Amino acid sequence: MEAVEDRAVPRRQVWIALGALTVAFHLGLIFYGLVPNLVARPLHMALILPWVFLFAAATPVARISGAVLTGLGIAGCLWIALNHQMLRNQYGFLESGFQVVLALTMLLIAMEGARRAIGWPLPLVALLALLYGLYGQHIPGEFGHAGTPLRSFLGTLVVAEGGLWGSLTGVSVGVVAVFVIFGAVLNAGEAGQGFMNVAAAAAGRLRGGAAKVSVLSSALFGSISGSASANVASTGAITLPAMTKLGYPRRLAAATEAVASSGGQIMPPLMGAGAFVMVELTGVPYSEIMLAALLPAILYFATVWQGLNAFASRYDLRPIPVEDRPARRQVLITSGFFLVPFSTLLIVMFALGYTPQYAAALAIFTGLALLFVDVSLRPNPGQGFARLAEALLNAGKQVSMIAAIIICASIIIGVLGITGLGVKITSVILSGSGGALWPALLLTALACLLLGMEVPTTAAYVICVSVAGPALIELGLEPLQAHLFVFWFALLSTITPPVCGAVFIASGMVQENWLRVALTAMALGVGLYVIPLAMIANDALIRLSTEPAAALLALLVVGAGLGGVSRGLIGREPWPLRVAFCAGGLGLCFAALWV
Repeated sequence: MEAVEDRAVPRRQVWIALGALTVAFHLGLIFYGLVPNLVARPLHMALILPWVFLFAAATPVARISGAVLTGLGIAGCLWIALNHQMLRNQYGFLESGFQVVLALTMLLIAMEGARRAIGWPLPLVALLALLYGLYGQHIPGEFGHAGTPLRSFLGTLVVAEGGLWGSLTGVSVGVVAVFVIFGAVLNAGEAGQGFMNVAAAAAGRLRGGAAKVSVLSSALFGSISGSASANVASTGAITLPAMTKLGYPRRLAAATEAVASSGGQIMPPLMGAGAFVMVELTGVPYSEIMLAALLPAILYFATVWQGLNAFASRYDLRPIPVEDRPARRQVLITSGFFLVPFSTLLIVMFALGYTPQYAAALAIFTGLALLFVDVSLRPNPGQGFARLAEALLNAGKQVSMIAAIIICASIIIGVLGITGLGVKITSVILSGSGGALWPALLLTALACLLLGMEVPTTAAYVICVSVAGPALIELGLEPLQAHLFVFWFALLSTITPPVCGAVFIASGMVQENWLRVALTAMALGVGLYVIPLAMIANDALIRLSTEPAAALLALLVVGAGLGGVSRGLIGREPWPLRVAFCAGGLGLCFAALWV
């Protein structure tokens, strides 16, 4: 046993060192200056490969194959980075058999990396896209394409900036990775406990207080984590036992955590990875996206809050006992551990006008300093270095997870561009909807839901908006409207059967039937289904930066409507009255259509 532990210590140190290199690389890009895309993006992939293939390898076969793929992948990435000037002059055409083999190897490694990170669905979609690009010229009718020479097709995907190293990977390198590191640093210190303490102080004394603490803490934590599943696993470890201990029905406790954690991805200021991908795809500044997303996110959590009030009238949902609530001094101290880095981020970004990644880098340095301070506000170097090691490990794991998803999704986006398939699907949506906006919205929503059941939210959003976004824009939506609509519906699968990841995790943690939890979550999180449509019917809702009065009026009207829908789904009134609540509530949500 001692020998095993002796081997584990240096192994952990190796991963901590790799995590430090990953963090240093991505922060260094911000301060170093302009680095060619064919250098920065392949090096980004090279850094994440050991995490994807070796860190979690559980069997000898997985470790051996992972080592081979890691070695080949790093060698390929380094070759591309070292020869970037030559490759730029090839304009996406492979000039030798070696380059063809390299391209095929890199594509296979990208797909296998995504498979090991998140399972089969996304790499299968990427494989189908590649097969379509290679053989689609043999498909009759409008869904065929003219064909692209093999060396041009593979070269565009691998040695140019049209596939693996496209703009989506650029977002992963330049922005997403930095904010993931920021989240890892915050979570390694007292910030997570600060979230919980602030939530408990704000809502713990209310009826249904334990559930409302879950809502607030998950909204705060989820904005930086960007993953509903990670949110459930982390905040749920505290909130779920607290709710069940107070006698909350297990299905309600699990549903509350799943719904609250899902909303973290739509909650400004960070919104996980999706907001920064949206910046790249729309060209809209991050600050404008954040303001546009703010009121819909508030509506979502307000609807959950109202639903909990309705459940509180049905069950005896007690507040958190006084002795279990944090003391005021404890709340003030621990809240500083996330307020100081967050304030640094927002001041540098909005008051001083620097880029989001530069602001995040300075916030990371602030958070790193706070790791060496304990809750008594005294320096604690021993604890600080332990927290730093944990932050570096988590940063490496989380950056690699998102990067594996984005790099694989970039293959799909590249094929759509090369073959024109995206334009063809857009025309199908337009013809299938009869040229009408609302049928096209419903078709897009269904596609988002189906795809989101198979791949993570960010990947589902990117793929759906690439094929459906142009159709919605052609039918009259502004680009930001279309992207927010798709992003919200890509999130539906976290609580919607049959594949509802947040529900599965939460129900497992309380040992409750997942379907019962899912049905309760759908009622509690009804805003997730209605608000995206309400954003289209009441476009003032996302115009807080330009039309604040109209936006706040829309907030009140849609909020009242969602309150009626929630009361109709959850309340204890006779069913005719509940139907009336739902109908009247939906009427208010879409009142702007008839005004």
